[in-house]
Amino acid sequence: MRLIDLPLRQPAYVDMIDWSAITPSEGQRLREFGLCEGASVEVLHHGGLLGRGPVACKVGRMTIAMRRILAAAVTVRTGAALEPDA
Repeated sequence: MRLIDLPLRQPAYVDMIDWSAITPSEGQRLREFGLCEGASVEVLHHGGLLGRGPVACKVGRMTIAMRRILAAAVTVRTGAALEPDA
C-alpha cells in the first residue's frame, strides 16, 4: 500500500521507495530525514482542502511534512518489522 493510502495513526514500515519517481535532491532530503527501507512510519495528517495537500508523517521519532507526490512513491506494509538475516 502507498503511504498516502495508509489510514491515519496506523503504524507501518517502509517496504520500498520508488527513487526514480522523485528527483535526486528530494530523495537526498528524504534520506536525511531517515525515510528509507525498514523505517517506521505513521501518517498523522493530510493537509489542504479535503486532505489533498501535504502529508504529515512521523518517521521514527521525527515529524515531517512531504508533498503527496513523494508520499505516493513510498510503499509501506503494516505488521512486524523485518528481521535481519541471521
